[in-house]
Amino acid sequence: MGHDTTDGRRALLIWGALVIVYIVWGSTYLAIMIVIETIPPLLSGSMRFITAALLLGAAICLTKGRAAFRMTWKQAGGAALVGLLLLNGGNGMVAVAEQHISSGLAALLVASVPLWLVIFRMLTRDRPRMSALAGVLIGFGGVAGLSLSGGSATGDGAGIVIILLASLSWSVGSFLSARIPMPADPFAASAVEMAVGGAGLVLTGLAMGERLDPAVVSGRSWAALAYLILVGSLVGFTAYVWLLGNAPISLVSTYAYVNPVVAVALGALVLSEPVTAPMMAAGVVIVLGVALVVSTERRGSPATTPEKEPATV
Repeated sequence: MGHDTTDGRRALLIWGALVIVYIVWGSTYLAIMIVIETIPPLLSGSMRFITAALLLGAAICLTKGRAAFRMTWKQAGGAALVGLLLLNGGNGMVAVAEQHISSGLAALLVASVPLWLVIFRMLTRDRPRMSALAGVLIGFGGVAGLSLSGGSATGDGAGIVIILLASLSWSVGSFLSARIPMPADPFAASAVEMAVGGAGLVLTGLAMGERLDPAVVSGRSWAALAYLILVGSLVGFTAYVWLLGNAPISLVSTYAYVNPVVAVALGALVLSEPVTAPMMAAGVVIVLGVALVVSTERRGSPATTPEKEPATV
């Protein structure tokens, strides 16, 4: 009886953490859209990740001590490079793109990240399974359809090109993180990534002519930014790390195709974003392709650290 109770409690915790990752990470696209209403996109990202890095760094020092941040220069450099690719190139361009396209369309196109990772594996002569290749072909068919149709009035060409470049940058960062020296502690690695990525976003934003005027920032934009920092970056991330150590990776990885569905639904409900028939059809194709890739690639494979996953923006 006691064993059954323990198993039941564990299953409840796993599904609770999964729901957090599904909803929280799926909601970040909506939150970014609200933030950039009155805050420049790149500077808003810099505030998000620098603040999150400081909070995460403080939590690490309190719980694990400064020893968690012991790393070689190569490991620190690896985390810095990954941070620039994931956050400066990936997240930064997502925020810029959402000035031109709906948050739902952005989420569906970013869902192509697992497909890019299979392509990169092929380029390094690592042969994926045939079912993974089939998933790539199906998924990219949906991406092509969504890009060519523009979701039928849910976004313009410039925004679609930017979001595809963001997905490519995120994919390169995710791919390299498993193949270059990285800090041993995944939390410390993420803190370094967020700090460097946030600093890169400051420089990029200023170079692009962005300027922050607090007088014109709305209360809802500040609230959405706080949500991204505390809930999107910290709560979602913590739940995800816990899942990696307590649930099958094939189950954890389902976030990759649940997040875009949540993002489309929230965009339509909260911001009344249009959900067109071509967008829905292409979105279903992308999600099916990603589901096939994820289920093939992750089944039975060992859990990986967060920076090795195509995680949330």
